[in-house]
Amino acid sequence: MENYTMEGRTYRYYGQEAPLYPFGYGLSYTTFQYRDLVLSHPVLPICANLSVSVVLANTGQRDGEEVVQLYLRWEQSSVLVPRWQLVAFRRVAVPAGRETKLSFQVAAEQRAVWAQAWRLEPGTFTLFAGGQQPGQRTRAPSEVLSTQFTVTGAARPLRGC
Repeated sequence: MENYTMEGRTYRYYGQEAPLYPFGYGLSYTTFQYRDLVLSHPVLPICANLSVSVVLANTGQRDGEEVVQLYLRWEQSSVLVPRWQLVAFRRVAVPAGRETKLSFQVAAEQRAVWAQAWRLEPGTFTLFAGGQQPGQRTRAPSEVLSTQFTVTGAARPLRGC
């Protein structure tokens, strides 16, 4: 085998073709609504971690569980990267008519790219939060919120942080 790239071999590197059963696929007996996706800082130094919070409301008539998923997308990178990368997820039980605020930590290491060694690069990133992958089409209504943040500083090896 001479081609070790993952392009076309895993959902993270497919072009516009959607996987048949993407991560988080499934139905629920209730409905959820996401709101208030908040970042600790919209501009981060190269080695900083990011704190994220989102509010999840059960808008249906039944108690339910939701798998809240956070994905990261590099808007520009010096090397080939996935369309988006799962960086956090949590299964949460929410009673009917109630809401909960969830907090996540996205470590600097999760923004690293492989360029002969793991390295951190500055640039713009998009963070997605929701009950499914970004752009996923499902029978059950679901939504994905997104926001952008910027990483500043010079590119450096991950070990340099």
